[in-house]
Amino acid sequence: MQHRSTEFAVSGRANFGLNLTQRTVETLGKAIVTGRFEGRPFPNEGELAKAYGVSRAVTREAVKMLTAKGLIVSQPRQCTLAQPMSKWNLFDADVLRWRLEHAPSAELLRQFYQMLLAIEPAGAALATQFHGRADFAVIRICLDRIRAADEGQVGLLDANIDFRVAVLRASQNPFYAQFGTAIATALRASTSIAAPVEMLRTNLPDFEAVVEAIVARDVDGARAAMVRIVGNLLNSVPEEVEG
Repeated sequence: MQHRSTEFAVSGRANFGLNLTQRTVETLGKAIVTGRFEGRPFPNEGELAKAYGVSRAVTREAVKMLTAKGLIVSQPRQCTLAQPMSKWNLFDADVLRWRLEHAPSAELLRQFYQMLLAIEPAGAALATQFHGRADFAVIRICLDRIRAADEGQVGLLDANIDFRVAVLRASQNPFYAQFGTAIATALRASTSIAAPVEMLRTNLPDFEAVVEAIVARDVDGARAAMVRIVGNLLNSVPEEVEG
């Protein structure tokens, strides 16, 4: 193995603030999703400790975390292997980010947005029925931020993400609400594949329509407006990524 502890200075996510185990997971996770361990045994804890200059306790915990994410599997009395993507937990924010940032795939991003067509419109529809005053206040603040960003201020992508997360939380359904993390991860990581920020500038009337529908408790209106928002995202994905 050619790895050294200097590999902890990796791109994509600042390592500042991460503890040693998290940094190890970050480095190894990126290596797995980019195919570095494909077709060969994954290093054991001792080999990892020596290669990355950390203790076995750190590598043991890192292996547990990578296993929980579906990236590796330990076979009894045999070696540990990196798993194929079909076994990964793609709803895990780290796994999704590593995959989109370090192995860009227009097809994977397209498939993620296709899934959102089933999730976000339904979440918006639920929000019209179950939102509370506090939920709606947050949604209105996010809409104001989108308007301000659309007029030239920075932060359009963050405002868009916060709006969508707020709508899902307003559904009062914890399963929908948890999709917010995956949405944020995908949108932030997709900039190397698509151009979501530029595309989002055309969506302001649809965001306003979502808010109007929530106020009116218009289930069909909220669903239709969110379908347009996600549909525009889907249309922004190119046929393929060069490079």
